[in-house]
Amino acid sequence: MSNHTENPAALFLVATPIGNLADISLRALETLKSVDLIAAEDTRHSKRLLQHYAIETRLVACHEHNEEKQTPGLVERLRKGPPTALSSDDGTPLGRDPVILLVRSAVKEHILVVPGPG
Repeated sequence: MSNHTENPAALFLVATPIGNLADISLRALETLKSVDLIAAEDTRHSKRLLQHYAIETRLVACHEHNEEKQTPGLVERLRKGPPTALSSDDGTPLGRDPVILLVRSAVKEHILVVPGPG
């Protein structure tokens, strides 16, 4: 498993379980533990997952109602590092998800986007 500090300016896309929290991958858990911040579409869903696995990484909300406001600050933070994870409500963040603005903005700014399996 790679060390996330090798890519300080990186956005990690984390696949979250649909339904059963035990369905999360080991790689996803390692990513959520090692990043400095998690941008979550639904912090309630993500908080439940993090509490279940005793992960204390800080959460911020990034969803369709605030993404235009949140994205510039998150991109600026990504430029400087440390790495950040992005999780959607269920499954892997995809092109039609509300959180895609952050992914597109990161790519536009030449920030490494690392998809996780899921």
